[in-house]
Amino acid sequence: MLITRECDYAVRVIRALSGEERLSVSDICEREAITAPFAYKILKKLQKAELVKGFRGVHGGYSLNRDLTELTLFDVYIAIDPEMTIIECLDPDYDCIRNGKDSAICLVHRELADIQKKLWELLGRKSLKTLFEGL
Repeated sequence: MLITRECDYAVRVIRALSGEERLSVSDICEREAITAPFAYKILKKLQKAELVKGFRGVHGGYSLNRDLTELTLFDVYIAIDPEMTIIECLDPDYDCIRNGKDSAICLVHRELADIQKKLWELLGRKSLKTLFEGL
């Protein structure tokens, strides 16, 4: 399915960092009940997507790199799984025998692509600030 545990935990990591200047990985893990190895994996992806910023050293840790008003569930999910699709046939690298160069366009594929597009729009409609604060 589309929304993996890793995506869910990434939102938790962002929530832990919200309103904080900087948090250690152990603080994030404690606040959101995430194991440290999983948190490091998620933070690495969020840092690569420039959603969080990492700091080294004794006073290291992580902080948000973007304001919560600019972030949506879609942003976080795509940072974790850039090729997120609801079904395998929507993956551009998937070779579907029913929907290709030699065959007519599969109407099921077309419908699922439309559903995928609408889902992405819904995931991007509210900021994380709105979701976290219940506005």
